[in-house]
Amino acid sequence: MAEPLLRVEGLWRRFDVSKPWLNRVIEREEQQFLTAVADVSFEIARGETFALVGESGSGKSTIARMIVGLLGASDGRILFDGKDMSALPAAELRALRRRFQMIFQDPFASLNPRWRVGDIIAEPLRTFGLASGAAAEAEVGRLLDTVGLSAKDAEKFPHEFSGGQRQRIAIARALSSKPEFIVCDEPTSALDVSVQAQILNLMRDLQDEFGLTYLFISHDLSVVRHMATRIGVLYLGRLVETAEAKTLFRAPCHPYTRMLLDAVPDLALSGRRRKPVLGEIPNPISPPPGCAFHPRCPVMTEACKAAVPEPRPTPSGMAACIRV
Repeated sequence: MAEPLLRVEGLWRRFDVSKPWLNRVIEREEQQFLTAVADVSFEIARGETFALVGESGSGKSTIARMIVGLLGASDGRILFDGKDMSALPAAELRALRRRFQMIFQDPFASLNPRWRVGDIIAEPLRTFGLASGAAAEAEVGRLLDTVGLSAKDAEKFPHEFSGGQRQRIAIARALSSKPEFIVCDEPTSALDVSVQAQILNLMRDLQDEFGLTYLFISHDLSVVRHMATRIGVLYLGRLVETAEAKTLFRAPCHPYTRMLLDAVPDLALSGRRRKPVLGEIPNPISPPPGCAFHPRCPVMTEACKAAVPEPRPTPSGMAACIRV
């Protein structure tokens, strides 16, 4: 089998949420840590779209930010094209970072309001030494045409555009360094439904045109069904199921995945009658013992409280559940 473009191995991220040191000493309290990501491992092959789904607080965006280097990992490894990014010299890591980019969730916050659109898109070109001067201006115009805008828009400021147009600008900026891999952190969640479809179709067209690989973060299963080839389901920082998209929507193995699908308003999506979501996600500072999902699980047994379940193989991936 070909080497995956991205491999995540045993990834952890803990945040110190303790009170200030002096207050802890006075009140005789210990340090507290929030585990946002716990022992997550997955691979993404070249040219595919791997989606991470789950409720708010499941660790999706934290994983995205660790992959692109905006957050450090507490433990584990992230390998891009077989290279461990945490072990690379600074110069080699800088060269590697040209090959992956990120599209953020909020198009109103991810673009510098003081810069013209042309400068925003040209910044990666100059930073990585890909183009400058007239060549950079020509490349900016080409990228704007590629994402469905006009080369004349390079002279405008972000506030002169709608949300969907701003996200097109963000996509053009991500494409400017000629990346192979793009992390998409809920790129359509802040947009109207009609605009969402346009942006998703644009992203699929760009993937076909440039041979891009996507990590797609979303909580919207209808969007994920449209985009993903494989899916990973996160619950309280742990990966509880991975499967090919068609298999997961047809026959989910983990009870949490089944609950997510049963809650989708579009009945055609899951093929079952819609059911309300049971309970709420637990406090990540003091999670339940054993399987963290057991307080909400309709098929829970006493054994579920004893230990964190190990991943078990399924027809197209894995599921971390003793009932599989």
